[in-house]
Amino acid sequence: MPEEGNSACVAGIIPARWGSSRFPGKPLHQLAGKSLLHHVFERVRACEKLDLLLVATDDERIRDAALGFGAQVAMTSPEHATGTDRIAEAVRGSPEVTHVINIQGDEPLIEPALVDSLATTLVENPDLPMITAANPMTDRSQLDDPNIVKVVLDRDGNALYFSRSPLPHCRSAPGELQLFRHMGVYGYRRDFLEQFVGWPPGTLEQAEHLEQLRALENGAKIRVLVTDDNSIGLDTPEQVPQLEALLAAVTTS
Repeated sequence: MPEEGNSACVAGIIPARWGSSRFPGKPLHQLAGKSLLHHVFERVRACEKLDLLLVATDDERIRDAALGFGAQVAMTSPEHATGTDRIAEAVRGSPEVTHVINIQGDEPLIEPALVDSLATTLVENPDLPMITAANPMTDRSQLDDPNIVKVVLDRDGNALYFSRSPLPHCRSAPGELQLFRHMGVYGYRRDFLEQFVGWPPGTLEQAEHLEQLRALENGAKIRVLVTDDNSIGLDTPEQVPQLEALLAAVTTS
């Protein structure tokens, strides 16, 4: 619950679904002795700025596993097209919540400090509807990878555009140009989240398959926190050995 004298209440919600075209059952896939979802939950449980932490799912297997490692669970409709729709439903039972952080359930190495920074920035900037994060790209070859989402920023740190294509297209190579890889963690002011899920997908969102473009198409501002956190998520079974090695390194460090 919010501290006395502070009207803000920030919920961290981890959406988790069983169905996945590339990796069915991914939330419960075992990594270094624990499920992927369990790793994410343990990382985020270390956050200091979340007043509520929920797993939002439509699957009883995920619900039972989450309850088994001590998570609170919100059961949601199986009809949701996106994780954002799922978190919007999950928070409806908590009227005290003023801000929501959408924490991807496939990011077992996400930094709690990053989640806290997103929450703090949202609460301290009441006119800010939405926030996300990006890290500097040091490998220029990532520009051509459509699985890596790129973002360009204005001078105030707000998103101008997100794309799977190289962004920006560099006809010349200015020495100070910084390239950014978008990270799939989002924060919303609650009233804006409810508005967002009521909008139909726009043409840019459908073309790029990037839900955050819906906000930009409707004229909303998205603040982008630049972070050194370069943690990766689990997208395919082939990435399991790499993530297990990274988890082992974190555990022993």
